[in-house]
Amino acid sequence: MNKLKTYGLLVLFISSFLSINANNGEDWGSTGHRTTGKIAEQYLSKRAKRNIAKLLDGKSLAFVSTFGDEIKSDKGELYRSFYSWHYVNFPFNSNYEDSKKNPKGDIIVGIETCIQKIKSDTETKETKAIYLKMLIHLMGDLHQPLHVGRGEDKGGNSIQVQWFKKGTNLHRVWDTNMIDNFNMGYAELAANADKLTKKQVKFIQEGTILDWVYETQKLAIKVYDTAKSGDKLWYQYPYENFGTVRSQLQKGGIRLAKVLNDIFG
Repeated sequence: MNKLKTYGLLVLFISSFLSINANNGEDWGSTGHRTTGKIAEQYLSKRAKRNIAKLLDGKSLAFVSTFGDEIKSDKGELYRSFYSWHYVNFPFNSNYEDSKKNPKGDIIVGIETCIQKIKSDTETKETKAIYLKMLIHLMGDLHQPLHVGRGEDKGGNSIQVQWFKKGTNLHRVWDTNMIDNFNMGYAELAANADKLTKKQVKFIQEGTILDWVYETQKLAIKVYDTAKSGDKLWYQYPYENFGTVRSQLQKGGIRLAKVLNDIFG
């Protein structure tokens, strides 16, 4: 094999490797998380707003909502302890309580731990702020359907598809591609969320963290039916599915506010 051909194959291999690994996103992209945080701010009680502002030194929920992704650059103990909290995998149409648990924890354990840490009388302000940032992030993740997807395909990360002629995977389509394709910033997405009555908001906020997990899993089952490996996704896909993305971002924000109001008053 001549040197030119060998070089060409090497370049092709590296390009394919980078393409695959660049698409291993794990949750809502930055815009999605910030949208959920921005929406949540609209439903916070005055007391909760004051207490949260003190803990976050005046930073907004939208600003800190990406903390859970930013610490992925930290390969220390903090990153390792949070890594498995972004998702939960258990057989479809089964009970979480009876399923095999991840010994390192999952999104349910993560959210419950964050709440406990924030409420603690012994934790420092710095520690509480870290867990508050994680809570805001995880409540967003909880509403990305493929975070309650199948473990065998890593929540759709292993389902390779084409998005407008570019390689990606089903998970990334749902956490980033469709949102980016809509081409609105988080503030615009939040401002254009569906107008809901107080009764509708109250209905969305009913239930527990586990109830919301089951609800998201039902959506995940439907998402898996929308595409398979090798599919070429075009305009029809976001036309049919972006409404679900918007709805989940809004539900995540409304429920995040409920959890924060319960914690902070």
